[in-house]
Amino acid sequence: MPKKILVVDDEKIILKVIESRLKSAGYVVVTANDGEEGLAKAKAEQPDLVILDIMMPKMDGTQMREAMRANERTRKIPVIFLTAILNKKEAELTGHKIGEDLILAKPFDGQELLATIKSIVDER
Repeated sequence: MPKKILVVDDEKIILKVIESRLKSAGYVVVTANDGEEGLAKAKAEQPDLVILDIMMPKMDGTQMREAMRANERTRKIPVIFLTAILNKKEAELTGHKIGEDLILAKPFDGQELLATIKSIVDER
C-alpha cells in the first residue's frame, strides 16, 4: 500500500514540484497552502509523513508541528521541515534537526529529499 505524504507550503510552485516528484516515486500526496489547512488535513488524512515549510501565513510550521504534537491522532507523525531560513551550511551545523524532526534547507536537492522520505516512511 503506498505511503501518504502531506506537503504544506504557501509557495504554490514548491507544492507542485514536490507533489510531482513524490507522485512519480509512488507516494500518495495531499497538499495544503498554510498551517491551519495543513493541521486540518493532518488530522483528517493521517499521513505517514508531513513535509512542512516554516514560514507560512495563518499558522507557521513550528506552530503547526506543536499543534500536531498536542493532538493524540497526529502526535507521532514524523515531520520534515523545508525552510529558506537556514542556508545549507547552517543546516549542516544544526545537524539537520529541529527537536526530533528533520530540516532540509531550500533550495533542496530532490534526490536527498526522496532518500530522506524513504528512510522515514520505510520505518513506519
